[in-house]
Amino acid sequence: MIDVLTYTCIGIGIVFWFWGTSHLLGKRSLLFKLHSLSVSDTLGSIAIIIGLLLKIPSEWPLLILAIISLAIWNTMLGYVLAYCSTTESNSEVNYE
Repeated sequence: MIDVLTYTCIGIGIVFWFWGTSHLLGKRSLLFKLHSLSVSDTLGSIAIIIGLLLKIPSEWPLLILAIISLAIWNTMLGYVLAYCSTTESNSEVNYE
């Protein structure tokens, strides 16, 4: 039963990876493409790591650290991309 659940999680993760990659072929804006790619890659990677967590539970501290790192760093990357895509006049802040 655990093997079925493990391979289901890994399969769902791979589907998320390909689903996010398929949005790159669309005619939407570059930021929409990057956003959908980063979200689906994050969810896919987390699903794969959960599948690995079910398969090898003795490595749970390392796998939990990987899930937390993925969630934090991919969120920060999204914020950096959003900040860098704003125009110069909108991103200027007056600290006086």
